Amino acid sequence: MAWKMWMAVGLALTCGVAGAQASAQGLMRFSGLTAYYSVDYQGQTASGERYDPKKFTAAHRTLPFGTRLRVTDPKSHRSVVVVVNDRGPFDKGRVLDLSLAAAKALRMTGRGLMKVTAAVQSPATFTTAAKSRAH
Repeated sequence: MAWKMWMAVGLALTCGVAGAQASAQGLMRFSGLTAYYSVDYQGQTASGERYDPKKFTAAHRTLPFGTRLRVTDPKSHRSVVVVVNDRGPFDKGRVLDLSLAAAKALRMTGRGLMKVTAAVQSPATFTTAAKSRAH
């Protein structure tokens, strides 16, 4: 009888671990409608930073502050990397609010809303490179 209980506990733990891994992988990539902050917006973000329209930042409902996302327009294949520093969007059906700089780089300012794909970037994917100067 005890082995049945331990078997059930083991199965529950296994399912829990597999479910957590699937959830983590599910957060790695998502798609949906995005908007951007108004040209006139000024204020503080939920992370405590002052909103800077020149920085590549974004608002997401649940991702931790500091998460880096590669946001891509699937039609033009333009992409930007933004840092989550705010909460939102609070309109149903939207997945991100982008800073003005990110929206301009994606060339979405004339459209208002745009369908995008977003992928969480792991810290290991970031490298630095210097531009070579031709003399």
